[in-house]
Amino acid sequence: MNLDASADPRIVMTLDAGGTNLKFTAIRSNRLLVDPIFLPAVPNDLDACLDNIIEGFRRVRALLPGPPVAISFAFPGPADYPAGVVFNENNLPAFRGGVALGPMLEDVFGIPVFLNNDGDLFAYGEAMSGFLPEVNRMLASAGSPKRYSNLLGITLGTGLGGGIVRKGELFIGDNSLAGEVWLLRNLLQPEWNAEEGASIRAVRRVYGEVAGIPFEETPEPKEIFEIGMGRAPGCREAALEAFRRLGVVAGDAIAQALTLVDGLVVLGGGLAGAAPLFLPALLDTVNGVFPRDGRPLRRVVFRVFDFDDPSQREIFLRGEPRELAVPRSGRSIRYDALQRTAIGITRLGTSEAVSLGAYAFALRCLGRQAG
Repeated sequence: MNLDASADPRIVMTLDAGGTNLKFTAIRSNRLLVDPIFLPAVPNDLDACLDNIIEGFRRVRALLPGPPVAISFAFPGPADYPAGVVFNENNLPAFRGGVALGPMLEDVFGIPVFLNNDGDLFAYGEAMSGFLPEVNRMLASAGSPKRYSNLLGITLGTGLGGGIVRKGELFIGDNSLAGEVWLLRNLLQPEWNAEEGASIRAVRRVYGEVAGIPFEETPEPKEIFEIGMGRAPGCREAALEAFRRLGVVAGDAIAQALTLVDGLVVLGGGLAGAAPLFLPALLDTVNGVFPRDGRPLRRVVFRVFDFDDPSQREIFLRGEPRELAVPRSGRSIRYDALQRTAIGITRLGTSEAVSLGAYAFALRCLGRQAG
């Protein structure tokens, strides 16, 4: 994990693509070089969409102080990201059947092009420049020998996204489908996937069910959050229950993922700001137990702390350092007996984390190619 993107002088053009808008910019040394440029995605017209993607990068390039070394961006899947082929036909119907987007841009601009999904790049940005290095810096300042090298990134918004980083490398998977936490089973409604219990539509649906109003008349989650906090009129009971259920479903999905990843967890996405209402239920679920012959079995072996809670952060940073005698030897060793991890809210902001993740990913790939 020796990549220091903040000191790298190379320029990378980036794009954050969605089903509605395309957001273009460029980054050098982890800093934006130009103000974002927005163009419509035109999801039902392939030629218009491709024209706007090319035009957006051309406009960015014209504003740069030097030539870019790569293009790196988030694009909605499913896709074969290493090949640069997108075949998303859900929110981008024009890409039905597969479009070689990356190779096309390489032909147009003559530089390497790297694609990933936003969940992966969010996780990578927080692993390289956000939550993970912050945690390690604070552990070092506290005198702890503990360090983290793995991170699970979770985005809560229109959907439930995820990304996994291990020792400075983004784990993509053999089919570009690693970290697809949205397809984990929904704890509260096992016939559904987790996204149907941990997303914007889930919050609105539960609010409507409890408040007794049709889904079409339910407010957006931002307003539901204000209702839950007692700062706006509405059914507060419904608001609190909507975010509680989100916390339970998201917490169970995170617990399932943590049994495999064993790392830090960072939360982002449009719903992350509502953490005061869903995070207690999320943490209770992750730190919950299975009943087994009358004896509780922890949901995950290690303890999971809220890193943004000062009292929990203090315990997390302190750990349980111990000195242990080595059998049949006159020496002893020191170790930390508290197996633990932490959950925190994005340090960079979701959009910036995606952009910085795209930048760092491009630099990592360029370094690998040069080596």
